Amino acid sequence: MAAKAVLRRLLSTSALFSPSTFLPKPASSLGAVASRMYSTTILTPNPGEGEFPSELLKPQKMVLTPDQTRGVYQDLMIPMTDFHFEDKGFMTLAGDVFDVPIRKDIVHKVVRWQLAKRQQGTHSTKTISEVSGTGRKPYQQKGTGRARHGTLRGPQFRGGATMHGPKPRSHAIKVNKKVRRLGLKIALSARVSEGKLLVFDDLELPTHKTKNIVSWVEQLDNTKKILLVDGGPISEKLKLATQNLHYVNVLPSIGLNVYSILWHDTLVMSQDAVNRIVQRMHTPIKR
Repeated sequence: MAAKAVLRRLLSTSALFSPSTFLPKPASSLGAVASRMYSTTILTPNPGEGEFPSELLKPQKMVLTPDQTRGVYQDLMIPMTDFHFEDKGFMTLAGDVFDVPIRKDIVHKVVRWQLAKRQQGTHSTKTISEVSGTGRKPYQQKGTGRARHGTLRGPQFRGGATMHGPKPRSHAIKVNKKVRRLGLKIALSARVSEGKLLVFDDLELPTHKTKNIVSWVEQLDNTKKILLVDGGPISEKLKLATQNLHYVNVLPSIGLNVYSILWHDTLVMSQDAVNRIVQRMHTPIKR
């Protein structure tokens, strides 16, 4: 009876445990939540209105559909844009790459594999046979009243050896290729579902001035770190325009990885980079 009284008091005084918390949400609130998801519907301008407004081409201004289900391997169609937020048409994203179910355990495993594999492992300490020093017995075995010692290179002496210390080794752990590939698909799908994936026609810049990239970033809302991914080698103008910005990084498509995607909150990919990533994900794994 005392336990029931305590539970009744908690339910009546705390908003966290209120009964409405466990009841199904009304249809209007579900629509509001679902409306914040990423859209996969095809948008077409009305006749006579011309091109799409530039606001619709920004990641935080996407038009959304509440009935869209995520993680069902469905092909997605999203608009393409450029650094001036101009309409560049549409592009279809493969559902088996950009619309897979989100699994945090797979992402955690792949990130651990990446961070462990990039450790140098060059740490080294000297054993008793590697420490510089004489091998002579410091003093006679008996008659001094002191402890018995046969060398001054032991770990108990200053400048002596280190026992059970680290030696050069590899910190890499084993993760199957299928799991690593799945981790990249999940990371891409997460950015799509958050509306944080922008697809550009290309990443060409008219000039190498950094102020062009700065003005473009300032027009993006809720963006702190941006990752630009191009298909082939990075152009010299793009390198010079972004090398002084600590919040903008550039990668070729061959270097795209899970940790870099998670480290940046906005992912910008060129059309060529998307095609190369899809081709890479569809290539059979060599055993």
